[in-house]
Amino acid sequence: MFGIKHIKFDSMTYVLHFKNGNIKREGRGLSFFYFAPNSSIAAIPMGSNDLPFIFNESTNDYQTVNIQGQISYKISNPKTLADVLDFTVNDNSQYKKNDIEKLNQRIINEAQTATSSFIHEIKLKDAIRSAKSIEERILEGLKSSQAIAMLGIDILGANILGIQATPEMARALETETREKLQQEADQAIYERRNFAVEQERKIKETELNTEIAVEEKQKQIAEKKMESEVQKADNDRKLREMKLAADIAVENQRKQLIEQKTANDKKEAETQGYVIETTLKPYKDIDWKTLTALNNNPDPKFNISLAFRELAENAGKIGNLNISPELLDTLLNDKRENKK
Repeated sequence: MFGIKHIKFDSMTYVLHFKNGNIKREGRGLSFFYFAPNSSIAAIPMGSNDLPFIFNESTNDYQTVNIQGQISYKISNPKTLADVLDFTVNDNSQYKKNDIEKLNQRIINEAQTATSSFIHEIKLKDAIRSAKSIEERILEGLKSSQAIAMLGIDILGANILGIQATPEMARALETETREKLQQEADQAIYERRNFAVEQERKIKETELNTEIAVEEKQKQIAEKKMESEVQKADNDRKLREMKLAADIAVENQRKQLIEQKTANDKKEAETQGYVIETTLKPYKDIDWKTLTALNNNPDPKFNISLAFRELAENAGKIGNLNISPELLDTLLNDKRENKK
């Protein structure tokens, strides 16, 4: 009544009570009576705010990207903000103007300004993958902005929730990516098949090398065997030559022995002949009858034999000769006994 009002604010609201153009009271969570005709009350929210944003930018290759994100901030200097924007409330604690939207829009504008220069320098594909870089650019731009500093707020953080191309370009990129992935899959299949073929070639090459090595070993074995056989044949030949040389040497020695023996026998025969000749030389001219007589053999049979010889030599002069059988039988019996 009579223009006196009561108003109450929570602890997260900073209150400025102006009376006749001067600040009568200020602080957080105030509750007081005031005279409405000469009072003006500004209420600045002190809690942190999450400001979603979305804006479009063009890339270096003239493609439009849609950037969505969120900026977190809080009002650190409410009096400074109250000097810039109107946060006056009516008797029902309702804002007379919606300057909180102006605050949010100014923050978004500064964020877009910090982002646009970066987006304009890169291509569409790079822009879609540059969320972290855009976050850093927004934070850096907001913290260094004088306009933001004049508002008396602190930037707590910035998050990029999505970067999207236009639907047509997104489908084109999907198609391109799909084709690229298909090409990579085909390339992978080709490389796998090529790898399998290469492995098969290496296996066959290894098998051929093994066969060649086996053939080479068999060739070496055959050569060694041939060398061994040649060496054995050469050794056998040498043994035969040595044996033949030994036989020749033995035969030569035997020949020399025979020749020596023959020479010795010849000399011995010549010596014996000479001895016999020398011995018989005195009897050479003596009649055999004399020699027989000199023999002085007392055997009557010997004498009978000589008598028969005389008879034989003078057979032409003898007319008849009678020899008794007893005499012949005696001679023959003695001859048989001598044979026995």
